[in-house]
Amino acid sequence: MAEAGISEFHDQFKCLVCPDLLKDPVTIPCGHSYCMGCIKDYWDQDDQKGVYSCPQCRQTFTPRPALGKNTILAEMVEKLKKMRLQAAAPPAHCYAGPGDVECGVCTGRKLKAIKSCLVCRDSYCQTHFERHEELFKGKRHNVTGATTKLQDQICPHHDETIELWCQTDQQFMCYLCKLDKHKKHKTVLVAAERTERQKQLRDTQRKTQQRIQEREKEVQERRQAVESLRRSAQAAVEDSERIFTELICSIERRCREVTELIRDQEKSESSRIEGVLERLEQEISDLRRRDTELEQLSHTEDHIHFLQSFSSLCSPPGSEDLPSITVCPHLSFEDVRKSVSQLKEQLEDFCKKEFGRLYSKVKNIKISPCPEP
Repeated sequence: MAEAGISEFHDQFKCLVCPDLLKDPVTIPCGHSYCMGCIKDYWDQDDQKGVYSCPQCRQTFTPRPALGKNTILAEMVEKLKKMRLQAAAPPAHCYAGPGDVECGVCTGRKLKAIKSCLVCRDSYCQTHFERHEELFKGKRHNVTGATTKLQDQICPHHDETIELWCQTDQQFMCYLCKLDKHKKHKTVLVAAERTERQKQLRDTQRKTQQRIQEREKEVQERRQAVESLRRSAQAAVEDSERIFTELICSIERRCREVTELIRDQEKSESSRIEGVLERLEQEISDLRRRDTELEQLSHTEDHIHFLQSFSSLCSPPGSEDLPSITVCPHLSFEDVRKSVSQLKEQLEDFCKKEFGRLYSKVKNIKISPCPEP
């Protein structure tokens, strides 16, 4: 479409005298434009008549009009020329790059080759291949896809095209080789051997694809196993954290209960002993007062008073029965402390044994590998 548009512009800027693209375009009074050289030559022929006309509309002018270059039209013609050059150039992807086979005929920047001729031993782009086909029309030229390995398809012994395969020696050869060293060997055309090998290749490819499917299935199973393992591990971690948290809470609760039990016993025994102490101290106070009275009585000179008070003061004082208490100089909760320590050791031994079993169970959780086929 771009080329059609350029062609239409080309027709609009053609000189009707040449006819070609306007060169140094000038516009005459009637409005038509021509190459400056063309219209001058055309009007030079009418100098004797003195009347000058437009080659297109035939409008006449007297005297001969002065000619001046139409700069705007000249710029448009130059742009049109550049557009034609750009449209005529092949796209960038048509040029040969690294790894591409170059056309052996192109000069300057070479185009990609699309075919290689084993007879001419050269490679051609689309344009030059078409010329090759026209030049050798009706002649037998062995043409293949573009390749950089043309020399590999030429027999190194006879400089001929390799077209045969020796099944006996498993090597390529030309027709002259068949008449020489491979005379009694089993030979086939390279194309025939390719067909046979192609069948083997398809069988190998089928097995490879089957192996790929098996491996992809294994990958999917492994991923599912890993995901299942991840979910199971996460659940185990959450349960373990919950259970250990509950265990810690239980131990802390038991710790508080033991502490409360010790404090209650301490309070109870302290209260009981405090009551006995109060009564003992009261009795001591009473005895001290009696002793004072006895001392005073012993020094009185009043015999009658002495005898009157003697009976009441010297009679044994009443003594309240107090609970029997054996006082231990090292009274303590040492047995309780030892029991708690033993409990700690027992728990640690139990945890150590159970953690060993738990460790083994965790290590035994493995994704079993599938046996090799």
